[in-house]
Amino acid sequence: MPTYDYVCDACEHEFELFQSIKERVKRKCPECGRMKLRRLIGPGAAIVFKGSGFYKTDYRSEAYKKAAAAESGGSKPKEKDGGSKNAAAKKPAGGSTAKAGEV
Repeated sequence: MPTYDYVCDACEHEFELFQSIKERVKRKCPECGRMKLRRLIGPGAAIVFKGSGFYKTDYRSEAYKKAAAAESGGSKPKEKDGGSKNAAAKKPAGGSTAKAGEV
């Protein structure tokens, strides 16, 4: 259950209230008794992920990692064409793959 911040517009009393999400917003100030209470919009709670298992590579078993390394030769191949990942982008504009002089 979340904690909500409230402030009274009449007496400026500020407090936190631990209540259910489904529970109605409080209107009556516990300090002065007037119906001027309003719930403040808070920053919310942060979700903190600690430990391993939060990246796609963390889910791989050691056996899978060893097999993948052996299959690829132990290291990643270096990219050609100045680091371009898309070799199709280097094709001529006409869509033709024929070299000069070939028909």
